[in-house]
Amino acid sequence: MAKKKSAFGVNIGSSSLLLIFVVLCLVSFAALSIVSSNADFKLGQKVMDRTERYYEVSNQAQEAIAGVDEALVAAYKDANGDEEAYFAKVGHTSSFEFQISDLQNLEISLEILYPEKAGDPFYRITKYKVVTNENITYDNTLNLFQ
Repeated sequence: MAKKKSAFGVNIGSSSLLLIFVVLCLVSFAALSIVSSNADFKLGQKVMDRTERYYEVSNQAQEAIAGVDEALVAAYKDANGDEEAYFAKVGHTSSFEFQISDLQNLEISLEILYPEKAGDPFYRITKYKVVTNENITYDNTLNLFQ
């Protein structure tokens, strides 16, 4: 019996080349995903550290405001209803600045108030803001091969 040759024969070599190409694609995508996830992890760590530092500074600021509030209550009691004596002792404004990082500060400004009746506030927060200390210059150049 004579063997017939098929016109549409698939060679073993072409399937091996396809398999090698698919494996190379999978390996390259795996390497890219590892690099990307590592970069995301590092960015997440930076964001977490900065957020923790912000809340630490925010707690310090709240403690400072609480101290001002206690001092204002004591000054109000000492003034015995004399508004001028009250403001002479405590002033009209109070400001704080807390360092978050080398580049950022938390700035707080209070306007001191004279309470007219019981339950009125002793101060109003006029500024509670994160500010950048200096001008940041960004490097917008791309490192390309020439």
